[in-house]
Amino acid sequence: MKVTSHTDTLIQLTQLPHVFPVNCYLVRDDDGFTLIDTALGGATPTIVATAERLRAPIVRIALTHAHGDHVGSFDAVHAALPDAEVLVPEREARFLAGERVLDAPETVGKLRGNWKTCTTQPTRLLRHGDRVGSLEVVASPGHTPGHVAYLDTRSGTLIAGDAFQTRAGIAVSGVVRPLFPFPAMGTWHKPTALQSARSLRALSPTVLAVGHGDMLRDPVAEMDRAIATCERQVTRAAANAA
Repeated sequence: MKVTSHTDTLIQLTQLPHVFPVNCYLVRDDDGFTLIDTALGGATPTIVATAERLRAPIVRIALTHAHGDHVGSFDAVHAALPDAEVLVPEREARFLAGERVLDAPETVGKLRGNWKTCTTQPTRLLRHGDRVGSLEVVASPGHTPGHVAYLDTRSGTLIAGDAFQTRAGIAVSGVVRPLFPFPAMGTWHKPTALQSARSLRALSPTVLAVGHGDMLRDPVAEMDRAIATCERQVTRAAANAA
């Protein structure tokens, strides 16, 4: 697992960096680290050892969504850190517990992706606008119905989960990048993902950190290009369906 310290407060941990990069993040606060996502299975030893090496406890475990490449080590991390707060987006909690049913407003799309059922119970369910240490929860559905991102209010860093990808080129969730199509293949509803991408871009982040790919500094112009591409595809699909 590759460990990259981007700032004093943000550490990226990447599984399979050259094949199928899967990122999770440690965000430092005054009381310790918030771990955002848990990558695939087998990540726990590196996650725990990294926090120990940096001499701060992991006090919170927070998820962006419940796909298996983001919750693969969720139960194992919780077992290793039983005192950590467990924070799950409210809508994703049902998927995490094993439910695979869409609510009535969500049936415009199809539930996609690799889902993993976990036994760990949330200690707090997250909604848009909630605070997680220095992070603000930002609803960003589209890739999944309950997907959230996290904005570091100190620095403007946006940890966007799979709302965007940067592997093989930046893209909004649902837009296929041929060299790395997997986030698009797992996307529930591209038009909703486009709306969320616009909302995230409106935050004018200073850094974009994603589930798959490298971080981008000063990302707004590239986010605009990715959004424009998605807009063209969504408009074309709507016209063809009319």
